[in-house]
Order: sequence, then structure tokens, then C-alpha cells
Amino acid sequence: MNWGWFEELLRAVNVYSTAFGRIWLSLVFIFRLLVYLVAAEKVWSDDHKDFDCNTRQPGCTNVCFDHFFPVSHIRLWALQLILVTCPSLLVLLHVAYREAKEERLRETQGDNYRRIYPNPGKKRGGLWWTYLLSLIFKASVDLVFLYIFFRLYRNYTLPRVVKCELPPCPNVVDCFISRPTEKNIFTLFMVVTTCVCVVLNLIEATYLIGKRCHRCLEAKGGDSRR
Repeated sequence: MNWGWFEELLRAVNVYSTAFGRIWLSLVFIFRLLVYLVAAEKVWSDDHKDFDCNTRQPGCTNVCFDHFFPVSHIRLWALQLILVTCPSLLVLLHVAYREAKEERLRETQGDNYRRIYPNPGKKRGGLWWTYLLSLIFKASVDLVFLYIFFRLYRNYTLPRVVKCELPPCPNVVDCFISRPTEKNIFTLFMVVTTCVCVVLNLIEATYLIGKRCHRCLEAKGGDSRR
């Protein structure tokens, strides 16, 4: 998979992010995307090939592997990274819409037209809501995937040996997972970085709401003094 578009998207949205958002972007790019590309993807490249069961019954190994690994870790992480990036794309599209609207007004009314958005990238009005909802969506996606991983792989860990007694296995069969310790380390690393990203999203959302409330209180205070 070519993740170049992902890198370009992160760089573009960095312009419109707060300080917390830039930390989140750095964490996603360095500790999630790069680790995924450089190391994690290779760790699971042999998960099916080296899933060894002590039986020669045709189909038993495939059935057991499908039962204990219904969805690959690496594919779930890829889907998670894609979904967690989509809200940032919406922010960029909203800014692009504002810039295009300003350009159309300038073309129709000349250079002395009345600007609707003096700073299209300023998080005010609809763009503020888009940015806030993007934070909530990103945190929700990460939480949902944490729950999925917990349900599929209890406590986010893989055992060294799993026992399978599904048809067409003739009896209880012991199956051995390749490099379980290494996979557990990367799984826990991804879980920890995901939790940190969720905390950063919630902190940034709280910061935006607090800043908005502070401005509203200042505006009301100025009106009352008048």
C-alpha cells in the first residue's frame, strides 16, 4: 500500500491545527504510521504461513487460523489509520471551499470586494464546528478499534499455544502462533499510542470549547459595559 498521500495529508492539515493537533499529527506520523510501515507490517507477514498445528487433517489448520484470527491485526490497523485520517481531510475540504468562494467573489466583484472570510483557515463559524467534530470522530474511531481489538484478542495479547477443536479437526488440536512475544510487544505499542492520541484529541476539543466560551463571555462582558 502506498501511504504517500497520508503523509501529504498530515503535512497539509498541520497548517490549520492547534499546538495539541500538531502533537497528535506528529504522534500519528512517527509512532503509528512509520512503525506500521517499517516494522509492524513485516511482523505479521508470516502469520498464516507459520501458524502450525499438530495435525495433518486437511483444512484443520485453515479453520483454526480463521477462528483465532478472524481479522488480521495489520489490516485492522490500516483501516484504523485511514478512518482516523478522514476527518482531517474534511477540514482541508472546508478550508478549500472557503478559499474557492473567496476567489469567485473576487473574480465577479473585483479586487475591492467585501471579504466573507478574511482568513479562510481561521477556525470560526462552520470551520470551528468541522474541526471540533473531526476531533470527536477521530477519538471515537480510535476507541472503537480499541474495543474491537480487545474483543478479538483478549487483553490485547496472543498466547503461544491455542487449542482448537473445530470441524474438520479430528480432536483437540494444539496450534502454535509464530513469534507471539514480538507480536504482543507491537500490539501493546499500538494500543498505548492510540490511547495517547485519544487523550490528545479530547484535550484539544476541551481547549477549543474553553477558548470559545471565553470569547463569548468577553463579548457579553463588553456588551454589558456599553
